[in-house]
Amino acid sequence: MTTGTPLVELRDVHVSFGRVHVLRGVSLAIRRGEVVALVGDNGAGKSTLIKVITGLHRPTRGELLIRGEPVRLRSVADARERGIETVYQERALADQQALWRNVFAGRELRTFLGFMDVRRQRAETERLLRTRMGFTSRAITVDSDVSSLSGGEKQGVAIARALHFEAELIILDEPTMGLSLKETDKVLDFVRRVAAEGRSVAIIDHNILHVHAVADRFVVLDRGQVAGVFEKPQISRDDLVAMMVSLHETGQMGGADGHR
Repeated sequence: MTTGTPLVELRDVHVSFGRVHVLRGVSLAIRRGEVVALVGDNGAGKSTLIKVITGLHRPTRGELLIRGEPVRLRSVADARERGIETVYQERALADQQALWRNVFAGRELRTFLGFMDVRRQRAETERLLRTRMGFTSRAITVDSDVSSLSGGEKQGVAIARALHFEAELIILDEPTMGLSLKETDKVLDFVRRVAAEGRSVAIIDHNILHVHAVADRFVVLDRGQVAGVFEKPQISRDDLVAMMVSLHETGQMGGADGHR
């Protein structure tokens, strides 16, 4: 993990929809090469915060900075151009399409004449399969339908796609939902490898056991505000769970002391 100018920073960000105030003065930073877990109950504002970072929502008030520069993202494409990719819990993969088609969906490689370069896309997918995705079984090929993959393997495809397009920040939305223990371990290994490459990861997951295993830092959201920020050595898994339960039941933090 590196220090210096944060890769992404939010300063006093508010988001309102009519009279509904969803985010209330959220400030946080995501540093280069770190894994940040965004945790909080349903309705805490996690999804809205992510949509601000990915260009789906614009702040009503406050600033979004990327590499220290204030930006006004107008779309997901804007965020992608700045190195931000999101892997949603549904993984946004077409089950009945071949693996290579999924990797390049919407961002196809072209020949100099403008035609889709199938050969190059298949070759690049093969490289990703054996290096970034870590698939060793020859039963899985670039022509395999995504429907033949396990849940963890689908997540691997989605993460590798983000890496191929040079994402510096990969946002994972509930990446272990519905996965077996073995598949969950595979996804968490993907996260560790991404961080080891110097990329940043922001992960939303309701399972504290999973996020505590891979995160360097925890941002606790509650009712649209940052309730606490903790480096991993500051808070145990059990304390984090106790805090989440306390916030849910009383609206107050229990357990370890955080900072706002």
